[in-house]
This record gives sequence, C-alpha cells and structure tokens, in this order.
Amino acid sequence: MALLLEPLQIKSLMLSNRLIMPPMASSKAEADGRVSREILDHYTERSKGAYLSLIIIEHSYIQAEGKASKNQLSISDDCVTERLEHLADIIHRNGTKCIMQINHAGSAANKEIIGTIPLGPSAVPNPRKGGIPRELTREEIAVIVQAFHDAACRVKNAGFDGVEIHSAHGYLLNQFLSPLTNMRRDDYGGNIRNRIQLHLQVVESIRAAVGNDFPILLRLGASDFAAGGTTVEDSQIAAQEFEKAGVDVLDISGGFCGYSIPGIYGQGYFAPITEAIKQVVSIPVILTGGITEAQAAEQLLADGKADLIGVGRAIYKDSKWAQKAIESICTGDRTESTL
Repeated sequence: MALLLEPLQIKSLMLSNRLIMPPMASSKAEADGRVSREILDHYTERSKGAYLSLIIIEHSYIQAEGKASKNQLSISDDCVTERLEHLADIIHRNGTKCIMQINHAGSAANKEIIGTIPLGPSAVPNPRKGGIPRELTREEIAVIVQAFHDAACRVKNAGFDGVEIHSAHGYLLNQFLSPLTNMRRDDYGGNIRNRIQLHLQVVESIRAAVGNDFPILLRLGASDFAAGGTTVEDSQIAAQEFEKAGVDVLDISGGFCGYSIPGIYGQGYFAPITEAIKQVVSIPVILTGGITEAQAAEQLLADGKADLIGVGRAIYKDSKWAQKAIESICTGDRTESTL
C-alpha cells in the first residue's frame, strides 16, 4: 500500500489516510464571527468523497481582543456553537474528520477591528504588522489561558474531532516563542523554556477542558528565518516539551516568515524543519508547504520527512485536488499535470 493511503490512529481520532487540508483563512465568516453559508459551502465542497482524511478549520479567535481580521471565524462565545455544530456535522456526513484551530492574534490584531490597542508579550513592533502593542500583565495572561480553555470546550461540544493551538505566523503564542517579540524579564521571557511557558499553560488548560482522549494539535512556527529569531534548535527543545505536556500532533509551519520561506520554493519546502522535529519526538508531525503533486507527497513520506501531508493552496484553488491525488496514487498514475 502506498504510504499516503495508510491509516493513522491518534487517540480517539482514526485517520483513513495521510492527506489532510491544513487551516487556511477564508475570511468568509459573518461579521460577528459566526459560521456563514459561504463557510458551509466552502468546507462541504472540500470534504466531499472523504478523499481527505482530515480538515483543520481555519483559525478562530478566542477573544474579541485577539481577532486577526474582518470576517474571521469566532470561538469566543457560546453563541457561536450552534452553527459550528452544523459545520462539523456536514463535514462528518461527507466522511471526513475535522478539527478546529483556535488562536489569539496578539500584536497582529488590528486596532481598527478590535477597538483597542493590541496586546503582546512585550511593547515592541510586530515584524509582520508593525505597530507597538501594550505589554500583557500576568493577570491578563491568566485570562488568555482561560479563554483558550473555554474555546477548547466549545470545540469539543460542537462535535469536532480535536483542537489545534495556533503558535505560528506571528500570532500571540508565536510572539511569546520568538526572541524578536518576547523581551520579557519575568519567567515568560529569556531562554526557550521560559518563552514556551504560556504554551505549556495553554496545553494544560485545554487538556483539563477536553479530557485525555481528545486530540490536541499544535501548529508551531518552527523558525522565523530571520536574524535573532526562533531557530530550529529552539523548536526541537519546544517540541519535546510539548510532547511531554500532552500535545498529540505537531503541525509545522513558519514563524514570522508566515507560511512560506523567503527565496525557497518547491514541493514540501518545510521538509528540513519537519524532519528535524520528527527526529526528536515520537508523536506525528505534519508537513505543509508548496505540495501540489501526489507523488511528491508520497516521496516525502517515504523519505521520513513527516507522518502527515498537508496540502493547502492547491486544494483551496481546486476542491477536487484530493480526489485526483488519491486516484492517481491508487492507479499508479504519475502524470501529475492532471493534479
């Protein structure tokens, strides 16, 4: 059997193959963050046929102060749960598993959208967004940890199969991780173990909320690809601590470089990072980054670069990409021009 077609059990979550759709912001939610008809149509189309084993729903804000953009999904209030239940049900009826990604934008939030000065670990400019946030107090950090807890409860109550914590692409948890934005002098700043203290508190809080058998994923901005920023070596240490804390899957992406690497392209361009992380943990690792060919995905698995393959932009552009990819693997068709 092709590696891409092999199943994978992650606690209560059984994945039918190794092909997943990673979270991608669609900006299709209602103005108040509720699931819209457009959101339902978007995920209905991409889950048809169960060719994808898993869809990770785009990042949803846990607090109004952590909203990243207009028409972003919300997981910040119990009032959003009913429509989220409908979304999970539709995807499940199409035969696909689904997980929600929860997030706080921190200093990446827009003052015009949230109506107040954005918050961050330190009062230093956000490298991607500019602007100087207000430094979070320890009391405010505790409130954010509780907000992650409450959001994870809503995810589980809405019927999703797991929850993913967003710590990539320059958002709040990534800001604590990165030396570019974390200049704190307390136990949330300094060495890498201090810089992930908030992550560990969030993981502990979420595990208390969802129980032992509910999968927790963490999207890790494993390198900023910038002088003075987070390094792969930092993230290897962080990954080991996250595994000890109870994270079940690591979803690897970029830090302040976003979901791409400056000047680097090709199939699976985050592969060197995912391989480095995979070498130091025993939990599954997800690889994304420019993958557009089924055989490339198969080869990345064969080369031990990751355990799961995330295909984002190709599926966003062509909702039938996963079907074509799986069929090409099943038939041994290597003519990738059809994908």
